[in-house]
Amino acid sequence: PRRSGYSPGPCPPQSPVTYEALMQMEYLDMAMNESMRLWPPAPRIERTCKNAVAIQGVTIPTGTLVVVPTYVLHRDPKIWESPDTYKPERFSKENREDINPYTFLPFGMGPRNCIGMRFALVIMKMVVVKLLQNFHLETCKETQTPLQINAMFQPKTPIKLKIVPRTPASNQERG
Repeated sequence: PRRSGYSPGPCPPQSPVTYEALMQMEYLDMAMNESMRLWPPAPRIERTCKNAVAIQGVTIPTGTLVVVPTYVLHRDPKIWESPDTYKPERFSKENREDINPYTFLPFGMGPRNCIGMRFALVIMKMVVVKLLQNFHLETCKETQTPLQINAMFQPKTPIKLKIVPRTPASNQERG
């Protein structure tokens, strides 16, 4: 179903997808951010401490491997209301100002964040738009819900969806 307040976007079926059009897709940004919050590309970030530092009375010596568990951080109920619920509106213009930038780290943060972040985001948007321009994605009896993951943060079983080509008639039926 379409969300109220958001238009279908600047890329109707069969139209070319431009960078400018992708940058206008607010709800797609929100949906992708919420997807990366629930399923971060890097479930943990590792850094080596260059200098000894004291944080709240605990000293971290030089050379210590520091691990930030982004998967856990992104699902912390002290940070996120209903953390296991998919709510793209968390990342709306109105709400994103309330998000501490150090609590949402799909690509890391600071000078050592992922160098390919912007490229990856544009490619992910392009793939989603092209898929949705040309196909309806539907669950089927083989679709596992809720999704279960293994220790490597991969689906325990393959994700199975029904992929139906879009036609003018199917676009009117499904909306």
